[in-house]
Amino acid sequence: MRVVRWPGALLVFVVMSVLAGMLVTVALTPAVAVAGESASGAAAFFEDLPSYLDVQTPQQVSSVYATKDGKQVKIASFYAENRTNVTSHQMADSLKQAAIDTEDPRFYDEGGIDLLGTVRGAAATVVGGDVQGGSSITQQYVKNVLVQQCEQLTGTDQAATEAKVAACYQDAAGVTPQRKLQEMRYAIAVNKKYTKDQILTGYLNIVGLGGRVYGAEAGAEYYFGVHAADLSLVQSATLVAILNNPSNLRIDRPGDRDNGQADGYAATKERRDYVLRRMQAHGSITTAQMRTAIATPVTPRITETANGCSTAATNFDAGYFCDYVRDQVLRDPAFGKTAAARIATLDTKGLQIHTSLDLDVQAQAQNALSTYVPATMAGVDLGGSNVTVEPGTGRIMSMVQNTAYTQADTTTPGTTAVNYSADAASGNSGGFQTGSTYKVFTLAEWLASGHTLSDSVTTSEHQFENAEFTNSCQNVAGGVWNVANAEAVPASMTVAAATTESINTAYAQMGKQLDLCRIAQLAQSMGIHRADGAPLGQTPSSILGVNELSPIDLAEAYAGFANGGIVCTPTAIDSVTEADGTAITPTPSSCTRGVAADVAGTVDYALQGVLSGSGTAALANPGDAVPKFAKTGTTDGDVQNWLVASTTKYTNATWIGNVQNAVSLAQVPFPRGTTGYSAKFGVGKAMMTYLDGAVGGGALPAPDPAMIGNASSGSASQQASGASAGAGGSAASGASGASGASAAPSPAATAAPAAPAAPAAPAAPATAAPAAPGAARGRH
Repeated sequence: MRVVRWPGALLVFVVMSVLAGMLVTVALTPAVAVAGESASGAAAFFEDLPSYLDVQTPQQVSSVYATKDGKQVKIASFYAENRTNVTSHQMADSLKQAAIDTEDPRFYDEGGIDLLGTVRGAAATVVGGDVQGGSSITQQYVKNVLVQQCEQLTGTDQAATEAKVAACYQDAAGVTPQRKLQEMRYAIAVNKKYTKDQILTGYLNIVGLGGRVYGAEAGAEYYFGVHAADLSLVQSATLVAILNNPSNLRIDRPGDRDNGQADGYAATKERRDYVLRRMQAHGSITTAQMRTAIATPVTPRITETANGCSTAATNFDAGYFCDYVRDQVLRDPAFGKTAAARIATLDTKGLQIHTSLDLDVQAQAQNALSTYVPATMAGVDLGGSNVTVEPGTGRIMSMVQNTAYTQADTTTPGTTAVNYSADAASGNSGGFQTGSTYKVFTLAEWLASGHTLSDSVTTSEHQFENAEFTNSCQNVAGGVWNVANAEAVPASMTVAAATTESINTAYAQMGKQLDLCRIAQLAQSMGIHRADGAPLGQTPSSILGVNELSPIDLAEAYAGFANGGIVCTPTAIDSVTEADGTAITPTPSSCTRGVAADVAGTVDYALQGVLSGSGTAALANPGDAVPKFAKTGTTDGDVQNWLVASTTKYTNATWIGNVQNAVSLAQVPFPRGTTGYSAKFGVGKAMMTYLDGAVGGGALPAPDPAMIGNASSGSASQQASGASAGAGGSAASGASGASGASAAPSPAATAAPAAPAAPAAPAAPATAAPAAPGAARGRH
């Protein structure tokens, strides 16, 4: 038996009745007809509507798109609430009528609040001691919006945010007279501003339908696999039943009576049948329709809307790219001033994110990498990555790796959440030593400092005192640096020949004539930074690539050389709009000059030789007419292996190696008759062959004749007779120096790229016979 609390309950009843009467008067009377200044002021007060209560787009699903066959394809969704906003015409009439007949039969006649329900609720409050009241659909809409406002509260202090959210919920949905009166006031204002159809549509778009499912469209798709416009009578009645108690009326997870859980099917059917009877009572359906519908069992067809990058991973092999896009949004102030605000933008604003990803290139890249690099290998924490960027824009065209993307179970072999293509900030990867691909920065500084490709350098020195090197930024003196080559080399070589064959000792000699600080600064100007965020190493051994970099970072730099020395930061997003069509302009790619155009052109010219018959990347040459250049990189024992190739239209970077530890891959068998060393050629050749046909490339930036120098001076043919055996062991401090032959794909046509008309290119090194596959001098 309930105890009536007098006189407090009576006071509540009197106050609520008086205020409810005022509210009803305002609701039913236009403001201009209310007599008296004070009455007009009251009407204006009740008509004042906070902007967030406008019937507008509520929280919606954000979608990520990529291009396939020239068309936009959705690859992923992000949401806090799974909702797709639709118009009234996109909702079944049976759904709208079911909601009205069950929730608010007087909807079309009332002024925003249900007068009879309000009086009944006030009386119930007196008798029961709790604030009650029949809520109209308009009031329910108001309460849902206020609750959603609470869900979007964020802050840097988690405890403070939780307290703020709790207080907001109490204000939005608590059982107090003040809260109820505010809800009624807002409902009147909404009713005066919008049509009944707009209010009903707004209500059906915002209601919760269990879990993260909100709104008619998402509910129809999730529970029945149809659009809201195509709901049957039975399905419409079921959704309206669920919105009455979405926490318990669940038909996506039937209860377990043995464990005390309610049977969601049975409870939902009971409520659904009540909805059908209300529709029959109000004449919306016939008795025969009601009986047929009641006899129909609950038959859901649960259709999940994946949240996050799982769909991108499963259907498009683009999980890591999707994660990169998400990271770009969450780090870009264009999407919000704080990290929490950016998360809210992504999860609630219904963003349409159009990305740079080309799914055709992506599929080819995944196939090429997976063909040569397995997801797991006994005894090796094996990783592989391939990434393609567009010179001049920084747009990421593809991003794949050998493992399966996951954010849930990272203990399953062959799966990881770490994006090997990115750095620690964007993919939780600490990067990998790059080996001789880093030599490009020494070459660029060599040319920028007044040297030429025709300059001759000695190759016979293998032990270097660190004190012999200059670094204007830090002290590098002390200790000895041991440097080795993979094969026997001449006693001296031109810089052009040393670049083609990637001779370590030659580059060590070049480093002695340069400022190590300036080499590091040039690398930084081309977008290079350590993947772990630490300062870039500037010791002598850094010449041969001991800094840990990310594939996307190295691709960015090489794309800058292909773009005449102008480097553009990588970007994954082309355009973004909110659900209402408002455009968000992401922070664009930043394009800056890294090196002079003549330096870039001459670097490109020198690196064309790497794909020639005597070059270290000859096995990857597709043998077509598209101008391109490349550079290989291999660390001690082939622990890390790289190949970067570029035309003016694409730059493709491949990394294959140890994610952790330092297992030598020099002779480890890989698929297709390759090894850990030579697998990169198979991947690179497959990608260059495809990209040359699909993307192509124009004439490379022109070299500077003065930087090429005298082609006949110190030519390789003159050096051949002075060849001396170089040390064949591993180089210290992570420098390149693999040795020995290994299996490799059958070489394709390896004709050297055509040299510019003038001046002539330096002569290629003379060799007694073509190098065996995988055993070209240098092998770096």
